[in-house]
Amino acid sequence: MKKLDIPALEIFVAAVEEKSLSKAAERENVVTSAASKRIAELERHLGRTLLHRHGRGVEPTPAGVLLYQRAKAILRSVQLAEQAVDSYSIDGQAKIRLAANPSTLLQFLPAPMARFLEGRDNVAIDLLEAHSYDIPRMVADGTVDIGIYHADHPAPAVSSFPFRRDRVGLVVPIGHPLAGRASLRLEDALDYDLLGYFPRHSLDQFLAYVGQTVSRPPKVKLQVSNFEARCRMIREGLGIGVVPEGIARNYLADMGLVLLSLEDAWAERSFFVCVRDAAHTSPIMTELLDTLRTTTAA
Repeated sequence: MKKLDIPALEIFVAAVEEKSLSKAAERENVVTSAASKRIAELERHLGRTLLHRHGRGVEPTPAGVLLYQRAKAILRSVQLAEQAVDSYSIDGQAKIRLAANPSTLLQFLPAPMARFLEGRDNVAIDLLEAHSYDIPRMVADGTVDIGIYHADHPAPAVSSFPFRRDRVGLVVPIGHPLAGRASLRLEDALDYDLLGYFPRHSLDQFLAYVGQTVSRPPKVKLQVSNFEARCRMIREGLGIGVVPEGIARNYLADMGLVLLSLEDAWAERSFFVCVRDAAHTSPIMTELLDTLRTTTAA
């Protein structure tokens, strides 16, 4: 007995939902005559009338309603199967797509990645650098499998777990008028040029983030995203800058810089690791998620 044809089911589902063969054909990128032929072949195969045709379009018969419900489930299963296979590379090895913000890539991922990949020759990880505000969406729509982002609260539409916490500080060159301070609020540094690329990536977003902790916008003449480049610019006297403390410490001695602790509450950041649905991840993704969460506990 000939099996049900997936493209025919796709056209049938589209016809029921669009209530029109021409609209269904357009949705499935075929000509109307081809869509009509597929439906007719499906009806001959099942020996049942599935659609009533009339001047306003089409509507399913009772048998068609039943097939529509089952076809939706079948097509969803096919989609899930394709997504599952897509998590493997071309050579059939397991592949995990992980997106993280720059701070995470530099500070937190090298050690757990080394621990996870040790002895796993059949696994590949694609690391993608992205902004924190984009990462939950990328996980939710399936662009990546796992994401790590910083935010005040876990993002909706994904399953998030606490990952790490860090602080950003203010970096100034040795000899700067502020260099003798052990700590300060950003408000105390507003008289000096500030190198841009803030924790929220634009001046307007940053000002919305810090709220009433500053009385006026900082003076920004130069923006630079790379942390090392930012520190080099600070060394050359082009301004002072907000940098994650763990990253800034890598450059202090070599570049003649001083790290000042920021007393503002927003200077402490929470990081989360997320997946689309924690209850339905592949075994290898679950292992990586467990490694990341174990790193947090450690």
